[in-house]
Amino acid sequence: MKEFIAQKPNRLDKFLQLQLQQPRNQIEHLIKDIGVLVDGKRVKKCGFKLKGDERVAVEIPAPKKESSKEIEFDIDVIYEDDDLLVINKPPHLVIHPAPSVKEPTLVDWLKHKGISLSTLSGEERHGIVHRIDKETSGALVVAKNNDSHRNLSKQLENRSMGRYYIALIDLPLKESIIVDKPIFRDRKNRIKMAIDPSGREAKSAFLKLATARDEKMELIACKLFSGRTHQIRVHLGSLSRHIIGDTLYGFKSKKDRLTRVMLHAKAIYFVHPKSGQKLLFEAPIFEDFKDILEKEFDKERLDEALDSDYIIKRFDSFI
Repeated sequence: MKEFIAQKPNRLDKFLQLQLQQPRNQIEHLIKDIGVLVDGKRVKKCGFKLKGDERVAVEIPAPKKESSKEIEFDIDVIYEDDDLLVINKPPHLVIHPAPSVKEPTLVDWLKHKGISLSTLSGEERHGIVHRIDKETSGALVVAKNNDSHRNLSKQLENRSMGRYYIALIDLPLKESIIVDKPIFRDRKNRIKMAIDPSGREAKSAFLKLATARDEKMELIACKLFSGRTHQIRVHLGSLSRHIIGDTLYGFKSKKDRLTRVMLHAKAIYFVHPKSGQKLLFEAPIFEDFKDILEKEFDKERLDEALDSDYIIKRFDSFI
């Protein structure tokens, strides 16, 4: 339990964000889902008005070590130390539990392995700093303690943390391009996002890497300047391009009966929260992605196109 004295009038959520130095969504979780004591009375309203001189107490929950779900899979750990780990998330794996999720999740696997995790995001999201969609694969960082979680969350907000994605699209781009268009919840389909002038600012860069032998498919690299839901898929849709296997924004694939979106977070970079060292980790592509590349593309071109240093240098000269 941590206690603070409110010296002057303020909103409860803003006061705690200042005191705990945590992202807004984590503060909202602490207040709404756990509750905060204000002069001994539990408050669950983010906009609660502090008048000044109140004693504010907040409890950050301890993680549970075990998961009740049976774990029958393993995950490749790219890097691990006392503060964090970087994994290569496989496709079809949900990040954290939810009422609608019946199968084991990444959080379940982490608990099953007995890995020490931060608790800032609440019971269901221990250690989770950022998400990758269920069908998307690739590099993801997990925080092992609250200090690391707080530091990495700040990097996510100020974009000193980022990822380089690769994707297979159904029609080659005319040229490498930057898309800067706001995104909002689709007004006709609530499970989708859409380009909308009233939406939140969103910017993506798309880089041509290699074209398939039949010139009907292309391997591209993607870099985000913002982190909106489905951002890559929505911005590609605005160019009349779609990721292979994306039945939500594109079309049902006729190729190999694909069961997921061919989008992979190939590399992740950030500053180590304790040492201050700049780090970059690569996540190998999975077999389903690799099979399409080997069948549809020339190997000589792919060796260069899939090299992370090559992708980063291309983006640096393009952006």
